[in-house]
Amino acid sequence: MEALPDQSKPRIDAHQHFWNLDKVAYPWLTPDFGTIYRTIEAPELEPLLQAAGMDGTVIVQAMNSYEDTDYMLHTASRYEWVAGVVGWVPLDRPEEAAKKLEQYSRNPLFKGVRHLIHEEKDPDWVVQDSVIEGLKVLAGFGLTFDVVAVFPDHLKHVPTLAEKVPDLRMVIDHLAKPRIKERQMEPWAGQLKAAAAYPQVYAKVSGLNTAAPDNWSAADIKPYIDYAINHFGADRLMFGSDWPVANLAGDYGRVWLETNKALQGRSQGEIEAILGGTAVSFYNL
Repeated sequence: MEALPDQSKPRIDAHQHFWNLDKVAYPWLTPDFGTIYRTIEAPELEPLLQAAGMDGTVIVQAMNSYEDTDYMLHTASRYEWVAGVVGWVPLDRPEEAAKKLEQYSRNPLFKGVRHLIHEEKDPDWVVQDSVIEGLKVLAGFGLTFDVVAVFPDHLKHVPTLAEKVPDLRMVIDHLAKPRIKERQMEPWAGQLKAAAAYPQVYAKVSGLNTAAPDNWSAADIKPYIDYAINHFGADRLMFGSDWPVANLAGDYGRVWLETNKALQGRSQGEIEAILGGTAVSFYNL
């Protein structure tokens, strides 16, 4: 195996979660999720980060609630390796969102907002007028928006958001979950290319293992990563483990190793950007 990137450059896991079932309600997290249906917190992740040589992480919301955001910010205050938090405000209630962002933005660890779009019954939730107004408020604070774009319902809306809120920096989570298991490229590829045409749109090389075949390897995810690099460039792509969801199809170490294998052959600069540099600049870490 080729040498891993120069350790002097920051390595950032731009997408991981924690949840405490005693402190916050997560209705989506049911016993069907097996091994991750339990409280999972920072002490469990810490040794995995050390083993991978990670310098920092971004905790991403796991519920559309203030309780979850407050819990993440509290966790971030206790662990130096948490570099940022992507929280939640009610984007469809712009006035309330503005008041909460006034409060949250005072915390330097609060970097952006996400909403569990895929849990909404309406697949077009994110492009309704009230949400567009909420996203304009978010952009006004200079904060970022993580787009949960579970293919095929949401990725197609990214160009609309980019047109309507041009000063909002967005990142598509998990490359919008392409159909890796079925080895399908289209229509995902065309929609990702359309989103990549907007320079304020970024994407995360994350969550691919849970969209891949059971015995997945770098060979399964590489065509999708290569396609994303070809259209976004490495300076608009960032690595994320999606831990602990990653444990449903492997573990932290496997995701890290196979992603690195999939990046072999790329230039040092490209690899360093994806494994840390892009996250630092996008989230202002």
